[in-house]
Amino acid sequence: MAGHLPGGPVAGTGPGKATGLPGGWPGRRVITVLLLAAAALDLSRCGVAVLSARPAGPTIGLVLAGVAAAGLSLRIAYACGSRRRWAAWAALFIGAASGPQAAASGFHSLYTIPDLATAALGVVLAVAVLATAGRTAPAGPSAVACASGGPAAAGCDAGRIPPTAVQ
Repeated sequence: MAGHLPGGPVAGTGPGKATGLPGGWPGRRVITVLLLAAAALDLSRCGVAVLSARPAGPTIGLVLAGVAAAGLSLRIAYACGSRRRWAAWAALFIGAASGPQAAASGFHSLYTIPDLATAALGVVLAVAVLATAGRTAPAGPSAVACASGGPAAAGCDAGRIPPTAVQ
């Protein structure tokens, strides 16, 4: 078909055929959206810090830390969308660090909703990264399929000794 760019979305043509972007890990878009949400939550915490009546020193520290965390989340979201290998590890680190980051402010009345949302989003982000971790290439026949000798073992190594020959 004319007009399709190489590396664009692939449409499955039969039952069990995969669709999506070739070469990417399965949850790349979900992880990118979660990282963008983490950046938005960091910036919302900055807004709460600015609007609350606090001394200037701690407020500036909270705003700088929030802006730095949001910038890091945005950079990792971009890297995740660009299929960088290190982005999954960085997203896992951000997800694991979100809970302690939210607890550091102490869940005070002004910060309750952003802190709970940050902690929950961190757990979801870590689970999403871990759920999509692993091999991205199509898997060959599994060891179980090869050992069974059934129709699924058609792609197994032909030079092996069949299980029925071993006594």
